Amino acid sequence: QVQLVESGGGLVQAGGSLRLSCAASGGMFSTYVMGWFRQAPGKGREFIARINWNSENTYYVDSVKGRFTISRDNAKNTVYLQMNSLKHEDTAVYYCAGGPSSLSSYWGQGTQVTVSS
Repeated sequence: QVQLVESGGGLVQAGGSLRLSCAASGGMFSTYVMGWFRQAPGKGREFIARINWNSENTYYVDSVKGRFTISRDNAKNTVYLQMNSLKHEDTAVYYCAGGPSSLSSYWGQGTQVTVSS
């Protein structure tokens, strides 16, 4: 069974940075497409970034493009989300997800990111 465990969330001032990590165990991480989602209070879960198995292709939604960077280290079975220039509206629970052919196969438990204005 694949397990995804996020870490790195916390409280940060607007304009600051955080790096989220998502460590995978089980399965074949190096072959999976991986991504990050977030869910703000009172809102639905929102996709924000995706990376393919060999890091050659990444995709970001407009709201984070230029501020967030997704990356992965297949040797460490870990995917990262570097978040810079954080805004209050980035406050959410952040989830990593992934799978062999889609992002919906496996999910982490989430990590809270709070940006104070």
